Order: sequence, then C-alpha cells, then structure tokens
Amino acid sequence: MKHLSTLFVFLSALIAGAQEDLLEGLDPEKDQEVIATWKSLKVVNFETTKLVAPKEFQLIISHRFGSVENGIDDLFGMDNAVTRFQFAYGLTEWMHVEASRTGFNKTYQLATKFKLKKQQEEGVPFSIALFTAIDANTELDKSIYPKLEFIDRLGYTAQFIIARKISKRLSAQLSPTLFHQNFVAFDPQDNTQYAMGLGARYKLTNRWSLNADYGYHLNRADGSPFVNPLSIGVDLETGGHVFQMHFTNAQPMLTNGFLSQATGDWTEGRFYFGFNLVRVF
Repeated sequence: MKHLSTLFVFLSALIAGAQEDLLEGLDPEKDQEVIATWKSLKVVNFETTKLVAPKEFQLIISHRFGSVENGIDDLFGMDNAVTRFQFAYGLTEWMHVEASRTGFNKTYQLATKFKLKKQQEEGVPFSIALFTAIDANTELDKSIYPKLEFIDRLGYTAQFIIARKISKRLSAQLSPTLFHQNFVAFDPQDNTQYAMGLGARYKLTNRWSLNADYGYHLNRADGSPFVNPLSIGVDLETGGHVFQMHFTNAQPMLTNGFLSQATGDWTEGRFYFGFNLVRVF
C-alpha cells in the first residue's frame, strides 16, 4: 500500500506540472500520437483510456470466482463464480458504446466511453477519456422492499480517466469518479459517492504485462462493512485476444459495485481470482 501511495503522489505532481501544456494549441503535423498505453479496456477493475476502434466489435467474458479462503471445500472459490457478458462497439474514433449483464445483483448496464485527448510525443502529455454508465439492479426483491420502484434499482457512474505512457514499459492513470446509487446496501451511506482510482501497467515482454489498480472511496460512511478495492493481475495478448488474469478483494465487476461493495481482506486470505477474455471482431 505504501508503494501505491507513493505512485499516487508522483502522478498528482506530474498532472499539476503539465496543466499549462495540456491547454496549449497543437500542430497535428508535428505532434505524433503515443500508442499502446493500454492493451485492454480495463486495467483490472478500472476503465482505461482505450476505446474500441470504429466499426469494431468486442465480446468480453469476465469471471470472478468466490473467495479462495475456504480452500478445497469450494474448490478455491470456483463454486461461487460471478459472470459478466459485455458487448462493446466502436461508433467513431472518439466514442464507443457498451451493453452488459453481470450475475452480481443480476445487474444490467449501458455505458459509453469518449476519447477527449490523445497523448502526443511533443504536445499533450496525457490521454483523457470519459466513461459514463447507467445500471439496473434486477435482484432487489419487491416482497422484501414493498415500496420498491423501478427507479430505485438504478445507479449512475461518471468517470474521468487521465493516463500517461511514462516510458515504453510503464503506463499509469488517475480516475476521479462520481457515482450515485438510488438504493445503497448500507443505510447510512450517502447515495452520491466519490472515489479516486489509481492504475498502472508494466510491460514485461511483447505479450505479457503486469497490471494493478486501487480505488480510494472518499466519502464512505462510518461503520461501513465495505472496503477499498485493490487488484493485481497480468495481461496476455495473443493476436485478436487479450486474456487478463487477476486477484482482487472485490467480487463485483461494475464500477459502482467494486467501489461501493468490496468485502475482501487481503491479509486474511479473503480475495478472489478472476479473468477477462476479450475477443475482437
């Protein structure tokens, strides 16, 4: 955790020192775009600045198994898997749309991602993207909550992603996030919540990279049973596939889920193995 805090401070200083450059006019003929900051739409849990290419379709199948703490009794969590099916399509160079369904809370999501700025070798020092989403929690039971209305099932997310490819091997990003849940799992929690995400990728070989991200919840209610999500994993790129394998203390896979309802504890062996399989068409 100490190393993550150090990287957070470093990135914050980097952003502050580059604000003037970010606002200056650019000559597109002289400034070359920096590519391959990220290889996938996600670091581990957090969104990246990468978008689906125009007229490209991606199918992402994600599994998050149960906690490994019970060992062989539930096959290290494999008996309690949560699955997400995600479909993403690139509309333009600067926008793609997504639709998904996850078994956690039987939640459906519609989302968009916009590319606002591209990092350039001489000019803009960062890539900037905006991710927005609306979720519907269909697991809420009206027999338990008799006054439940459809609007109570909805949640909303808005997230800026500010990323920089620092070197040929190292990329990092900050993700200030605002999300609102009309129904919260812990009553004292404010419906509108704020978080700051931190992610990094280190390229090990042409095909392998080491990825990690962490989310700091800024207004979590006192006494909340939930914790900040910390995740680490590896990416394997194989032609038209990207295969992500990771460990995390958050079983939910949607943004407002892993930020608000992570329950694992790394120190007690309560964490989850998972993977994302990305197929490009």
